[in-house]
Amino acid sequence: MSKELPVPVPRLTVITLGVSDIRASIAFYDALGFSRRLKATGEAVAFFDTGGPVLALYPWDRLAADAALPDNPRPAAFRGVTLAWNCRTREEVDAVLAFAASKGAALLKAAHETDYGGYSGYFTDPDGHPWEVVVAPGIEVGEDRRVHLAE
Repeated sequence: MSKELPVPVPRLTVITLGVSDIRASIAFYDALGFSRRLKATGEAVAFFDTGGPVLALYPWDRLAADAALPDNPRPAAFRGVTLAWNCRTREEVDAVLAFAASKGAALLKAAHETDYGGYSGYFTDPDGHPWEVVVAPGIEVGEDRRVHLAE
């Protein structure tokens, strides 16, 4: 007779990005304004406070090895994952995209009206990880920097 296992509390706590040059990636995310924490890790791994889940940077080859995945070939195309920087206004979307580009981000898609009534654009970090910068109906950003979803 098997016992039903209790359901654990679901949490998304850390998003780890594999990076080619950790020093350059640390500088990029510092320049975007994310606050680095646990600096004692040096360049082995970097952790950034995002106001929600932690953003971690880890050398690409070491992350692949840790996950028991091949390091090569590295995907040159879309990986099926994007990160999002939710904003309060369309003007903030424009400002974030311009700011990210000024810090070395590559603009993928200019800000535009979306078919769901929002406004968004995309940039990539130095390793090609895509970020959507967006304001969307039903999704608000609070003073606590956290996203609050409508019921």
